[in-house]
This record gives sequence, structure tokens and C-alpha cells, in this order.
Amino acid sequence: MTTESADAPHAARVPPPSAAPRPATVAVRPPRGPGLETLPPPRPGRGVRRRTVAPLMAADCLATTGTALLVLGPDTPPTLLGAMALTLLLLHAQAGLYRPGPAPSALGDLPALLGRAAVCWCATAAVVAAVRPGPALPLALLVCAVAAHTVLGCGGRGAVYRARRGAARRTPRAALIVGTDPAARQLAAALHAHPEYGMRPVGLVAPASMLPAVPHAPPAGAGLPLPRLTSAQDITRAVIQHTVRDAVFTLPPYADPHTFALLRRFIDQGSAIWLAGAAAAREGRPPHPDPDHLWGFACRPLDTAPPQHGSWVKRALDLVLAALALVVAAPVLLGCALAVRLGDGPGVIFRQERIGRGGRSFILLKFRTLPPCDAHEAATRSSVADDGRTTRVGRLLRRTSLDGLPQLWNVLRGEMSLVGPRPERPFLAQQFTQSYAEYGARHRMPAGLTGLAQVHGLRGDTSIEDRARFDNLYIDSWSLWQDIRIMLRTVARLFRLFRLFRLFRLIRLFRLIRLFRLEDG
Repeated sequence: MTTESADAPHAARVPPPSAAPRPATVAVRPPRGPGLETLPPPRPGRGVRRRTVAPLMAADCLATTGTALLVLGPDTPPTLLGAMALTLLLLHAQAGLYRPGPAPSALGDLPALLGRAAVCWCATAAVVAAVRPGPALPLALLVCAVAAHTVLGCGGRGAVYRARRGAARRTPRAALIVGTDPAARQLAAALHAHPEYGMRPVGLVAPASMLPAVPHAPPAGAGLPLPRLTSAQDITRAVIQHTVRDAVFTLPPYADPHTFALLRRFIDQGSAIWLAGAAAAREGRPPHPDPDHLWGFACRPLDTAPPQHGSWVKRALDLVLAALALVVAAPVLLGCALAVRLGDGPGVIFRQERIGRGGRSFILLKFRTLPPCDAHEAATRSSVADDGRTTRVGRLLRRTSLDGLPQLWNVLRGEMSLVGPRPERPFLAQQFTQSYAEYGARHRMPAGLTGLAQVHGLRGDTSIEDRARFDNLYIDSWSLWQDIRIMLRTVARLFRLFRLFRLFRLIRLFRLIRLFRLEDG
């Protein structure tokens, strides 16, 4: 289900990261330069000001409890109060109300608070009517409860936001501005003049591809005389010296490999990523519909990770289905292994280094379909679909996609998923990342046995740009049902391949019978 390389000889197979490096593999594995920089797995809560989350949750709980005691009376069961508060917290978290931007507003949260308060109180009225005998809550009382709950919630959030702005003025967090003049310096000047946004610019960073050929001084009236950081050492030194917590991009972070490498560096260093100005209009997903700004510059947090609410569901599905598939397919695995061993000799399993989530390498397992070849060819050749050295057993395994069954073990180990972008070798991943701007972003999710690109026929020697586009579309629109659909389409395709293969065998059998009859006649 992916591009395949020639099988490397046993001595040239890449060992796990814990093993000692072998000299034979150093020449095959290229150095990891900026072209291979990819996103690491996200860290939950990165960029969120934790001192704001807890007060917001406390304000919502107080608003819920106060309204319930006022409407339902002081004899309200504590279990009902706890259930209402927990329901509101979950609803607000789902709406992104605990991930405020740099300039949050209580009035901006008002529509979301009103809608969720209405849902909570309708559910509470239904529970009270089912538990307590007697008339249900009057409609007028229910409307007053929703209104009072919303007002108290807005008031509490307004107090938290005012306290946050005061704390931001006193101790703003160090920030680096990524972009080119004059937009980067204008934004830096605005943040310096308005510390209530909680960011204190300490330097300007420009991608290497956008630096002028001849360095020049900042134009007159450009604002602060901030240093221009041009090397990785300068950026790391500034992050450590100033304890940089925020990185603001004024240009799209996936525009070219150099900008993407900067994005990876900031994420690795634990910085919150923001898009400002023109970059905010093109990329990024706001936590809720209310727009945010940095003194007139449009601003959005950059969501570099797939939806987190379903990550554990996806992993649980992988574990259950992969374990079940290994048990059911055990006879098939044994038959394939025996066929490879008897037909092609020793070395049944083919191991090769691939790039998975966050640019991290792992050892992918497959049944061997080619005789051993040169190590450099195994690491750099993009496709062997028409390789004449493919053995008879290997051709059968490739046509039926049975050569990838050992990858179920990679799924159980957590190195892969059942559905996701297909993994590639380091050398080719570096080339593709340098050639296609969207390729590096596909490493936001674990690699998969199959994916959206594969069920659309993009496998083998097909367009890398098209595959990257389908992979990023899958990540951006991930859902559990989409994973199930892709797996069902993959299984249906495999059954079609088996039927075609059986039909082909029957046609050959009929031809042989016809030849025998002709010879007898």
C-alpha cells in the first residue's frame, strides 16, 4: 500500500535506536537537515496559560452552583449540583472556552455560555421532573435560570480576564516574532506598547530563504531595535536566556522547508505558536468563532495536532482490531512465511527504517518480496513495482497486499496505526519535504497501514503531491467514522483483488485444459 524499495541485505538493515550504530548504515542514512524537520507529537496544554484555566473553571462552577441554589432551593442534592457543574465544564471544554486567546472577552464568550447554559438547564429540568414527584419547572423559571446562569458566568469570566490582563502587564512572557520587515517590526512595536497581551518581544527571526542578500539596518521609525536572529544557535540562546514561551508567525509556517524547520524548533522547545496578520487569515483554527487580535493584527493559535478528543479512541481501536487480525490471520501469516522461506530462501521478514509521527524513525516489518540487494539502493530507490528481480512468491504477495501483514505488529507496538499516512524512508522523506510544502505536515499523525490516499488509488509510483494533499485532508477532518470507512474500503478492495486473482488463475487453468485437448486431438 505504499512505495516499496528493494530489500536490503541483512547486514544493512537499520537497527533500533537503542542499538549501537553500524558503520554500514551511516552511508545510507542521510543527515537530518531542515528538509526533514517535522512536527513532534503534541504536548497537551502547550501554550495555554494554566493560571487562567483554573480560575475560569472555578468561576463556571460558582455560577452553576449559585444559580442552582437560587432556582432549585437550598435543599438541592449535592449529587445534582456536581452533575450540573461537571456537565458545564465538559461542554465549555468542548467549545474551547478554556483555551482563551491573547485578548479574551467575556462578551465574546456570551453566545457559547448562553447556549450551553440552556442545554444544561433543560437536562436538569428533565432529571428533576423524573426524580421529584409533582409539577415540572415552569418555563418562565427555566428561562430566568438560563439568563441568571449566563450573567453570572459572564461576570465571573470578566473578573478572571481583568485579573489576567493585569498580571500580563506586570509580567509579560518573552516572545519571538517570525517574519520579515516591515510586518514583523510593526507587530513587535505594537506588542511592546501594549503589554496587556502578555507578550514581550525579545527578537526577530527570519527564515533563511527570506533573508536579504545584503544585511541592512531597519528602516527609520521601524520601532524597537530588536536583534535579528539568523541561526539555530542564536534562536536556542535567546530561548534559554529570555525563557521564550511564545512564537508569533507573521507568515505561513508551512510555506517552505526553512519556515517549517523553524516551526519544529519552537514546538520542540515548548513554545506556544501564534499566527498573526496575513498568516492568521490563511492557516490556524481558532478555539471558538470569536475573532482575536493583537492590537489590530488578526491572531489565531496554530493547532499543530490532530483532534485530541479522539486520540485514545483511535488507539483503542488499533489495539483491538490489530490483535484480532493477528489471531485470525495467523494461518495466512504462517503460510506466507513458509512460501517465502521455501521459495526464496532464508530471511523471511524484511526490516527497513521508516519515518513516523513527528519525524521519529521506526523499523517497519514486511514479508520479503525481493532478493537481497545493495544497501544504498534499498534506502533510496522510490519504487520497485516493475522490478524484474521480484520472485514468483513476491509477486503474489504484492498483488494481494499480503506482504504488509507483519505491520500489524508495528500497530500493536504503537509505531503505526491502522489508518494514517503511509510511512516513507528518511532519504525520500527529506527529498519530498524539500519539494512539496505540504508533505511535512502529514507527520502530525501516526503512520498507517492504509489511508485516504491509498483508497483513492494513490499507491506505488503515483503523485507525491496528491498523496500529501489527501493525507493532510484526512488529518484535518479526522473522525472515527472516517477511519472505519477507510478500513471497510480497504477490505473491499482486497476482496476484489482476491476475486480477480482467482479469475486469472481459472483463465489460465482453462487455457491449459484447452491446450491439452488440442494436443490429444
